[in-house]
Amino acid sequence: MEEAKLFINPISPDKVAESPGLLAYAHTAGGAVIRPEDKGKITGRAVAAMREQTDMQLSQLYKQMQLLAEQATAIRHRVEVSERIYSAHMSFEPVIGHTYYFYQRKGINSTDVLSMIGPTEWGRKFPFERCLATVRMMADHTWDVHYHETEFSMSEQTTSE
Repeated sequence: MEEAKLFINPISPDKVAESPGLLAYAHTAGGAVIRPEDKGKITGRAVAAMREQTDMQLSQLYKQMQLLAEQATAIRHRVEVSERIYSAHMSFEPVIGHTYYFYQRKGINSTDVLSMIGPTEWGRKFPFERCLATVRMMADHTWDVHYHETEFSMSEQTTSE
């Protein structure tokens, strides 16, 4: 039998790993390229994405806050107008869902009046200074107010005759 030849590794033992699978880099020519991570770049991207997302959420909250503020202002205005209508002279009990007309009287006192008669239904003599608005009582006993773009007044009634 032939004598077994002793194999001598030409690579220095200092350059050979005992566990090559645990190396942090590729140990063969066909191995995957492993590059060190740039932690600053990763953190920068994450912070930028986080800021974009939170800015979008804050913008949505701001829009919702504006809408709520507008709704609160509209309700407050509706209550103020409703109080003025309830302090006006009315010779009937208003019914929910019916339309009425809100007038300002002539004279020094110029008190307000709530009427069932519309501004164009008075005939020859318009007995008020002007018609302020058309109003409708809502279920919560506040008033839905539609102000007139054209002003109904005594001077307009006399010029149209």
